Amino acid sequence: MSTHEPEAGRFVYKYPHPAVASDLAIFGLRGGRLMILLIRRGGEPFLGSWALPGGFLNPTEDLDACARRELQEETGLEVAYLKQFGIFSAPDRDPRERVISVAYLALVPADRVNPEAGSDAADVAWRFVDDLPPLAFDHAEIIREATAALRREAEGLEILLNLMPRRFTLSRLQSAYEAICGASADKRNFRARILASGLVEATEEMERGSHRPAQLYERRPKVLNGE
Repeated sequence: MSTHEPEAGRFVYKYPHPAVASDLAIFGLRGGRLMILLIRRGGEPFLGSWALPGGFLNPTEDLDACARRELQEETGLEVAYLKQFGIFSAPDRDPRERVISVAYLALVPADRVNPEAGSDAADVAWRFVDDLPPLAFDHAEIIREATAALRREAEGLEILLNLMPRRFTLSRLQSAYEAICGASADKRNFRARILASGLVEATEEMERGSHRPAQLYERRPKVLNGE
């Protein structure tokens, strides 16, 4: 038996079509603590509740485009790097209909971005990951998994560079690593790892202040095609 039938010159499958959405876990650091960007919902369901930015996939866009559009519409932010880390598909996760959400994460310098509520968001704010308010939908679960995924990404070190200014010390980079991973790192071993990674290179400048002068580094440009 056929599982589809023609309708207006095309085939339409008989089984139901779930809606597809994206949710975004945008992380930052403040005072050595991990934060996440939340919106206050301006519509039902969960009117007035805090939630992750996100929304439904349009028929003419792919998932990455959906994630970037929703982030810009609801918070005004555009980020260079988004990492897809999970799919959430519990049948009852959204009271409106069956919704499958593809979740993304990003790490941004919270002190250098200025989110503004837009679209159907009544408010937007940074909240500490270890002190979250009650959240809409299954967003508490998404944040738990996003935090674990971010820590795995931090082990690769490259994502940490998104927090750094143009030039930075290795101590500053290590502090970001420790704040995200929630554990101390041996200074000598961390320095060896980051230098061996090829992600950074020393500049001719030193950071000077009340402490001992420290070497400044910058992100090494990526080399393409072995050039």
